Amino acid sequence: MELKSGSNLEKVLKAGHFAFTGELGPPRGADTHEVRHKAAFLKGHVDSVNITDNQTAVVRMSSWAASLILIQEGLEPNFQMVCRDRNRLAIQADVLGAYAHGIRNMLCLSGDHPKFGDHPTAMGVFDVDSMQLIQIVKKMRDEGKMLTGFELQGAPKMFIGAAENPFAEPCDFRVHRLAKKVAAGADFIQTQCIYNMPKFREWIRQSVDMGLTEKCYILAGVTPMKNVGMANYMKNKVPGMDVPDEIIKRLKGVPKDQASEEGIKIALEQIEEFKTMKGVAGVHLMAIEWEHKVPEIAERAKVLPRPVV
Repeated sequence: MELKSGSNLEKVLKAGHFAFTGELGPPRGADTHEVRHKAAFLKGHVDSVNITDNQTAVVRMSSWAASLILIQEGLEPNFQMVCRDRNRLAIQADVLGAYAHGIRNMLCLSGDHPKFGDHPTAMGVFDVDSMQLIQIVKKMRDEGKMLTGFELQGAPKMFIGAAENPFAEPCDFRVHRLAKKVAAGADFIQTQCIYNMPKFREWIRQSVDMGLTEKCYILAGVTPMKNVGMANYMKNKVPGMDVPDEIIKRLKGVPKDQASEEGIKIALEQIEEFKTMKGVAGVHLMAIEWEHKVPEIAERAKVLPRPVV
């Protein structure tokens, strides 16, 4: 298999196209069928696919392994790495290994605490945090050196990403946290799911005013609501999520069998606004266990065909 020399996502963004990325959660087992099945819905509809890393601290097939399956299926993975499960030795080793196997994008995350997952007594590593992880990968890429200063035999030229939540308290600090991640070396940012559009507009305005959107690409996070139950759960149970009452009222205002369609309509309205919003370079669509809806959403959002760069 011939390895790609660079990131397709990076090329799409640098060419000025409106990026459209997707997400895939690996299975809770070694069977690869689920990865390949979900990948089929994403192929040709997104520029890159996030592969989550034991999301919500629940054990799943490793992110790098699922990423390799995605490459076999003709898709570009965005390999997620959390600091919860690795010390700095394992981090650097996995970055080198992932790049050697053709992975060109990487999202640097701290990771949910083990107490929230299926092994609540597991010891979280957290040798470094997400900010330091970004710095590690940048040093390896740009200087060709490990943290110790040891010269690498081949630098991993990763396109470095990070996550940001514009809605976590204190809100006034969020844009400054973004600035720190950009300074650390993040090339692109994918945000938390956005439902509170007024708050997001203010956050992106501040990001533009501080010149941050000139230094990195910001992809707005979109997750279609399937029903009012999902909306209430995300509002009341998911930390850092901001779901306005208007969204819940809107989903309540349609028959139950039409709620998912209403959720998609809300997502499409958001995408349409993001296309024209200064500072937004694309959308990260997190269709949680709804990968089969991605082709329809992409078509209705008028983001097809995806650019070939």
